[in-house]
Amino acid sequence: MSSPAVQRALRAAVQQQRFDPVYFLHGEDDFLKEDALRQLLAAAVDPATRDFNLEVRRGNELSGETLGSLLGTPPMMADRRVLVVRDPGALKKDARAALDRYLKAPASDSVVILVAPAGGKVDKPLLDRTTAWEFAPLTGDRVPKWIAYHAESVLGSTITPGAVALLEEAVGSDLSQLAMELEKLASFARTRRTDAEPTIDEDAVAAVVGIRKEETLGAFLDAIAQRDAATACTLLPGLLQQPKLGAVPIVIALSAQMLGIGYACALRDRGTPANRLAPELFTLLKETGAYPMRPWGEAVSCWTKAAAGDRWPAAEIDRALDVLLAADRALKETRLSSDAQLLSTVVLTLCGAPSRTSRAA
Repeated sequence: MSSPAVQRALRAAVQQQRFDPVYFLHGEDDFLKEDALRQLLAAAVDPATRDFNLEVRRGNELSGETLGSLLGTPPMMADRRVLVVRDPGALKKDARAALDRYLKAPASDSVVILVAPAGGKVDKPLLDRTTAWEFAPLTGDRVPKWIAYHAESVLGSTITPGAVALLEEAVGSDLSQLAMELEKLASFARTRRTDAEPTIDEDAVAAVVGIRKEETLGAFLDAIAQRDAATACTLLPGLLQQPKLGAVPIVIALSAQMLGIGYACALRDRGTPANRLAPELFTLLKETGAYPMRPWGEAVSCWTKAAAGDRWPAAEIDRALDVLLAADRALKETRLSSDAQLLSTVVLTLCGAPSRTSRAA
């Protein structure tokens, strides 16, 4: 089941209080997995009888006899009992046999949740015999939706689109870090407002996270795309002081941007209509899994604007990528100049006016 379908199924189960007998939570995003587990437990377990009707165990600690006993225990003073088994792949042979027997005829008054850690081998028999939910890392187009959902549904705050974009630029796509920042932002918003639904706006992000829209990596990348060296150089010192950034991430972001602009220019030169460039670029991001270190919508908008006119001839794209490759090597191999000096040189080189040779090419 795909990630959007999983989220829909999870919301339906929680809202309708209807649970399948056995869930298998697997995939590479442990944060989403743990969040789903938290929601299932909050909805399926009666708080008044939680001590009697919730068991959480690790697979490698269970014998066949113990697991069989846990699976056969009925609920006490409640409609259902919940058993969570973490890392079912570590079950011993006799414990796995007990689980396999249970899966043939699971109890109607119990919910068993098997939680596999990221990085492990997928257990195909469990995929086939349980309600299997895969939690893959969110693609860039889904991160803003997750931020808005978490703020509104989990924290009870509204968040403006501008604040979503600014927060993603400041923190990136790490959901655990985003969740922590959102919790602080929701608390901050409540101290500023007296209404029932506090709003997180760009001013709140600036105050709590310490970043303003005009000082972001996105603003810097926009300046480079427009070959505005003065603005880019003005922004650079502040970017290098931000905890989540540094010279190497900035070079990576510039490289992704130049590839995106180059792809947009190639589409344009092949006759792709201007109104089709954005959809094609979104498709490129989805297919490659590339992360441009800013919201996808902002990146695509920047690339399509840069592809207009002759600001970036093909030869200039190639030259820019050569410059960025050399900068990446220099950052990793030598310290003859400071990061600020090296990146300033990169900015001035990238933003230099296209040569006559490049324009002709």
